[in-house]
Amino acid sequence: MPSFSRRAAAAALVALPFCWSGARAQPSAALRATPRQTEGPFYPVALPKDADADLLRNGALQYTLGEPAWVEGTVSDLQGRPVAGAQVEIWQCDQAGHYHHPGDRGTADPRFQGFGRVTVGADGRYRFRTIRPAPYSGRTPHIHVKVKLDRRELLTTQLYVEGDPHNERDFLWRNLGEDRALVTVPFRRSGEGLQADFPIVLASA
Repeated sequence: MPSFSRRAAAAALVALPFCWSGARAQPSAALRATPRQTEGPFYPVALPKDADADLLRNGALQYTLGEPAWVEGTVSDLQGRPVAGAQVEIWQCDQAGHYHHPGDRGTADPRFQGFGRVTVGADGRYRFRTIRPAPYSGRTPHIHVKVKLDRRELLTTQLYVEGDPHNERDFLWRNLGEDRALVTVPFRRSGEGLQADFPIVLASA
């Protein structure tokens, strides 16, 4: 009997790695892709000379209106793998609701950069310094987001503020249905001020 027990135990130990490797081999559940949304009329006609990640500084000018905020997150595929080398662009109106665009009559505050671009590294992370988005006529507060890889545009969407009272009256936000949760995030206070975490999941990369 003892020899049988030793043989059984040995067999179990031999089989154990195969059991574990089988568990590891199971694919993780796919994430939900960030929904697409319209680019809108105010994507820059010409990209500004200052197009870095700090929208509160335009050249030598410093923007002091609105609520400063960090907007950050990761760019990944449906399996959660970072999409290294992707470019993330954001653009938004200033605190008074004006864009740097000829279609907005050139009334945007020159101190507000209004557009930013970063290239993510191997970890897929991006980070922008900007303001909590402000409302303007007919729209709830939002930030436009575009993701590119090489010369391909992979996604254009919009980021919304969780709990903003203007959301329910915004037709684009309402039309998202259940996908609203994927593009509506809280702007929480932290040691660095307001902070919003916006993960971007690409349907294809």
